[in-house]
Amino acid sequence: MSSDSRPLSPHLQVYRPMYTMVLSISHRATGVLQSVGLLLLAYWLVAAAGGKESYAVAAKVFANPFVKLAIAGWIVAFWYHLFAGVRHLVWDAGFGFEKQTARRSGRLIVVLAVLASLFTLALAWRHLGGAA
Repeated sequence: MSSDSRPLSPHLQVYRPMYTMVLSISHRATGVLQSVGLLLLAYWLVAAAGGKESYAVAAKVFANPFVKLAIAGWIVAFWYHLFAGVRHLVWDAGFGFEKQTARRSGRLIVVLAVLASLFTLALAWRHLGGAA
């Protein structure tokens, strides 16, 4: 049997998306987004420590609508990743593997992430003068 005719593992496109797959991929993606968002946070902190001029430049950067959108996305990613991580900790303790429980906890983390994100974005909007 040649190496060309051996069976290959099915690609992601072969599978029908299921809630567990979508939640797992989302958890990994939000982890990556957290790393990218931390670069923005580090930039802001360095600018704040650098004095009035560097902070003024950073303020202009953060006033950009695309940066505001990125920060909003980072907030959503933060909350989703946090709640999904807690769900994984519960699984690590040996609980919540039953199909019905896993589905409920999956829906719960999405709902909690949406609510926490909306609350955080509303606070940011209110306290930062319309800047999210």
